[in-house]
Amino acid sequence: MSNVHPSAVIEPGAQIDASAQVGPFCCVGPDVVLGPDVHLKSHVVVTGRTEIGAGTVIFPFAVIGEIPQDLKYKGEPTRLVIGKRNRIREHVTMNCGTEGGGGVTRVGDDGLFMAGCHIAHDAIIGDRCIIVNSVAIAGHCVLENDVIVGGLSGVHQFVRIGRGAIIGAVTMVTNDVIPYGLVQAPRGELDGLNLVGLKRRGVSRSDITALRAAFQELAHGEGTFHDRAQRLNDETDSEYVREIVDFVLADSDRHFLTPR
Repeated sequence: MSNVHPSAVIEPGAQIDASAQVGPFCCVGPDVVLGPDVHLKSHVVVTGRTEIGAGTVIFPFAVIGEIPQDLKYKGEPTRLVIGKRNRIREHVTMNCGTEGGGGVTRVGDDGLFMAGCHIAHDAIIGDRCIIVNSVAIAGHCVLENDVIVGGLSGVHQFVRIGRGAIIGAVTMVTNDVIPYGLVQAPRGELDGLNLVGLKRRGVSRSDITALRAAFQELAHGEGTFHDRAQRLNDETDSEYVREIVDFVLADSDRHFLTPR
């Protein structure tokens, strides 16, 4: 193929779209699928049962689809599925899933994965997420759409981060984060709402007002955190507030970061 550099190693069985580009010194394993217009810059390793969607660009020294960093993994056939138009920068690592975690790690569309970040086994990453330099997303985490995780942060295994939330730099997140939440401080404290992100997405003033009132109820209302969320469920007409309520009332293996 004219788009594959002569120095690249393509193992028999790999499926590479005719429009994909594979740069110098890349290694592509036998069970890899590269979609249309995928571009491996140079020195990229893509291995395992890995599928990469159209238009995704991977920069030098990324390692995509290697086995999980999990001692329970015994070589079972698991997968990594990456969506469309992602930008995966230098030294990023993404691992395939484990049998105990559902067997697949998933990355959505239009994400930016900055240099040195790690996406562990069985993580589910939504669309338009931004994972900044040297972030570690542990196994079994769920990041919904439009999440931003600041540089040098860590997300504990099994944590869920709701849609539109933002995590400040150098933060350890050990519990679930409500949609549109703002988390900062070294040991991850829920410190408000991601108002800047809401405004950038064109959320109406009335919905932002409803979200602010809901946050105050969650922070200072009577009863447990779940009790407060249930009251909001009975009272609100805002789809954004209801999204927070549904997130809080859903099943989870972890507690929530609650407002200070």
